Amino acid sequence: MNQTSNDPSLLHHLSAVLSRHADQALQEQLGIGVSQYRIMMAVQANPHLQQRHIADNLNQTEASISRQIKLLVNVVLIESRFNPKNRRAHMTALTPKRQRFTESAKNIFAKSHQLALDSLSDKQQKAFFEALAVIRRQI
Repeated sequence: MNQTSNDPSLLHHLSAVLSRHADQALQEQLGIGVSQYRIMMAVQANPHLQQRHIADNLNQTEASISRQIKLLVNVVLIESRFNPKNRRAHMTALTPKRQRFTESAKNIFAKSHQLALDSLSDKQQKAFFEALAVIRRQI
């Protein structure tokens, strides 16, 4: 086994590089970043989430989520309103415009990672994604 394959920072580095490439592609083509994309996916999976829950789910601060949501509200991808049961809490929902947008974002995201995956055989890609799924469940 070579030195690099046992490097504990390798996974972190790979994640950062892939995220940076995806962020750049999303910014250039759609005007949003990975953070906004992740928020849209979280809201799509669970409509009318409170910002506090989005922050918890994405392991970010409420202030960060609030800033990102304001950006998404400005481009009419998310609606944010006060929770009628708790005026201090904001609830979010995706707008009709977001369906086309999220499909485009998913395609951009996939293409930005495809270059790295193209160097692997189909068998290696399958094993890679299975291993990632195991790690994700464990964490």
